[in-house]
Amino acid sequence: MSGKSAFIGEMGITKLECMERIEFKWTDGGDESFRQFYIETENYYSQIVGGVKKRAGFVPYNLSDTISDVLIAYIDGKPVGCAGLKKYSDTDVEIKRVWVEPESRGQKIASRMLNLIEEKARQMNYKRAILQTRPIMMDAVKLYENRGYSLIDNYPPYDKLEGAICMALVL
Repeated sequence: MSGKSAFIGEMGITKLECMERIEFKWTDGGDESFRQFYIETENYYSQIVGGVKKRAGFVPYNLSDTISDVLIAYIDGKPVGCAGLKKYSDTDVEIKRVWVEPESRGQKIASRMLNLIEEKARQMNYKRAILQTRPIMMDAVKLYENRGYSLIDNYPPYDKLEGAICMALVL
């Protein structure tokens, strides 16, 4: 951080102070905060692709209650982000629903969640983390690339869904 402090909101809290107040808690796809994030992300994804009909094929593969391991990020007790793990095969785990609320971005919350998600995947003896995103989500693609994820051939069911790209990281 430079000599100037970046302020968060109206409270005069520096980014460093805010990062120190971030807590992460493990839960599952049935968690109420995660369900709220699910609704918010569904609305966001539909908006960026031009409507619900354009992503109808994706919805059945992204239901919140099918995601077994969920990480929620909190600042001062308020949920501000999430990420999930879903078994894909004996060797691959799928990363789902990486999301940080717009007002909480810029604090490396997504990177910190991915650190924890990837470590949990290793502890669960997965060999590879896979994920699906869209090229239009440039910030997400850049985040994954910077972490060492590479483009792979789209895996089922995304191999049949237009607009998807898939990435993987060897754990």
